[in-house]
Amino acid sequence: MSGNLGHTGLRLRRRSCDPMQVYDGLPAPVRRWLADAALPWSPSSARRLWQRACAEGLSTDDALARLARAEIRSLARDRHAVNQEHSNREHANQEHAYREHAIQT
Repeated sequence: MSGNLGHTGLRLRRRSCDPMQVYDGLPAPVRRWLADAALPWSPSSARRLWQRACAEGLSTDDALARLARAEIRSLARDRHAVNQEHSNREHANQEHAYREHAIQT
């Protein structure tokens, strides 16, 4: 994966609107949360979660806590994907080393 997203196993999604325009329309607490987020959230995703929380009548703190929980779930999925990829690579390396050893003996 290229760009400034780092190494992640999470699926990339296409944008249907200008992300900066969406970001500028977010409430200040959500913009601050995005600035400190561990993952590169799209403003549209954050807005969708925020609006859903507000529609349910959650307070600002509770809505931000919901965003944090969503991020924790995403990080857990990503960690599993990255660990699985690492495990597969490690297994392939071990298999290669075994074959090389078998050829030499």
